Amino acid sequence: MKLLWRRREQTPAADARAEAQAQPQQCLAQCAGRSTAVFFGQRGWPKSPELDKACPHGYKLSMGFTMKRLWLIGALLLVLLGFVLARHAGVPSFISGNGAAPQQEQTTTADSGAVGENAAPDAARPSGPETDAASHPDSVAQDSSSPQKTGVASATGSTAGQTADGAGPDSANGAEAATGAEADTDAVDAGAAPGEAVVRGTFEKGDTVSKVLESAGGQGVQQYVSAARQVFSMRSFREGQPYLVVTDKESGQVKRFEYEIDSRRRLVVEGSENPAARVEPIEYVVLLSSVEGSISDNLFQAVADLGESPQMALKLADLFGSEINFIRDLQPGDSFSVLVEKRYRDSEYKGYGRILAAHFTNKGKTFEAYLFRDGNQRAEYYNRKGENLRKTLLQAPLAFTRISSRFTNSRLHPILNYTRAHHGVDYAAPTGTPVKAVGEGVVTQRGWAGGYGNQIIVKHSASLESMYAHLSGYARGLATGQRVRQGQVIGFVGSTGLATGPHLDFRLRQNGKFIDPTKAINPRGEPVPKRAMAEFEKTVALELAYLKGEKNLSEYAVDSVVPDAPVAPVAAPEKPVNKEKSKPARKSRR
Repeated sequence: MKLLWRRREQTPAADARAEAQAQPQQCLAQCAGRSTAVFFGQRGWPKSPELDKACPHGYKLSMGFTMKRLWLIGALLLVLLGFVLARHAGVPSFISGNGAAPQQEQTTTADSGAVGENAAPDAARPSGPETDAASHPDSVAQDSSSPQKTGVASATGSTAGQTADGAGPDSANGAEAATGAEADTDAVDAGAAPGEAVVRGTFEKGDTVSKVLESAGGQGVQQYVSAARQVFSMRSFREGQPYLVVTDKESGQVKRFEYEIDSRRRLVVEGSENPAARVEPIEYVVLLSSVEGSISDNLFQAVADLGESPQMALKLADLFGSEINFIRDLQPGDSFSVLVEKRYRDSEYKGYGRILAAHFTNKGKTFEAYLFRDGNQRAEYYNRKGENLRKTLLQAPLAFTRISSRFTNSRLHPILNYTRAHHGVDYAAPTGTPVKAVGEGVVTQRGWAGGYGNQIIVKHSASLESMYAHLSGYARGLATGQRVRQGQVIGFVGSTGLATGPHLDFRLRQNGKFIDPTKAINPRGEPVPKRAMAEFEKTVALELAYLKGEKNLSEYAVDSVVPDAPVAPVAAPEKPVNKEKSKPARKSRR
């Protein structure tokens, strides 16, 4: 009976121990809760002798599982660390056996040099849209010279790889030789002589000419800054524009500085003792290309499907912006064809040039544009009849957005919650979208205007004013009294003032009275003069021949269709000046 009684006493504890083995985490949680209650002096926690006996066993069991896992993870980490250290120290892999890996590495290095030589002609081709390299002799000459430079670099690289496998100390010399060869190649490409160093880069935020020249290790910085200031404003250096500095390797003297002002001009300062500065045009290899497409979704997608840049869509919107409203008029099935110049420099695509001719079919109606220059006048676009495509006002101050509110005399204001007139058109667009002046004029207001937020008012001819409200900011350098041209960016879309979201509130006012921008009278610019109609018809016929494929595009040369620069009028020969002074006639005496 005594043994039976002891067995009955031990049975609850054994059951609790078995339960702890089955659920160690739950047991530990109960034990932790009870220990915490006892520690903080809380009462009311039930006493359980079985739990007191089972908790230590569950704790040991749970900790055993955790320690096993930790030991296993630690062992794996040690093995991985040892493998990484062995690879870093150059110990051959277990798979390589008797030196198989070094031989394979050497073979791979040599093969990579051969691939570099074979791939050089393809790498030297223009990296822009697809063009026929044989259509221009300059591109062929550039391609033929590139493989020689690449071959030298590849041979140097393979030699350095073999030296590294054979003797460790000579590997650094091989790398230095490869780096020196690349530097010499860059110097030759930049037109630098032997013994000159070339530094290329782009202007970053906060950079100045002095800082750029000093970072290149140049001497005579102040002379270069003073020379550049004579032909170019020091405040006009823009972030992201590339530059080039050529210095003497021994003395560090600056010998040449180039800065790309824009896609057409660059600043050049050169000389050692008395540097001279000038602004010169950037030379490009210009090829003519024909682009045709149709719209299924939107103009940007149609252009992208042809492999062209989104800039093409923007150029079409600027060209036909006075004829077509690209916000509400485009629809699937519209088509376009463009005759455009593409510019290349150093075998690299650098963007579009001029559009010589374009057709755009919208809602079944075809709009035409032909570039023509009348003598020394500015080149402009005309339709087939000789009418100017440029109108007094653009159809919209920004492109590819949607109209969120129209001109009306009664509208519930979204913020003020009462009905009042809305004498403008709201264009919903993301913050920062460029806003263009719809016509040529003078800025009469630039600043805060209460509920309109940041506002710009431009005064045009015939007592017409255009207003741009809720702007997030203004174009750099824009000031009251400044004259702006049609299509010039003057501000950026925002949500300042009484606005629920980013949009442009555009308004037109004539003689002090608001008018509907979508119904405003919009006269055209000056047509082709009658005296120039014969030359205009000749130019249009040549542009159509290129556009329709009747004339080979490879025959095109810049200025062969439309001169890129104004044609100076032929000066009349100067009359010879008789330097001998004629004697005054004597007055006859009576």
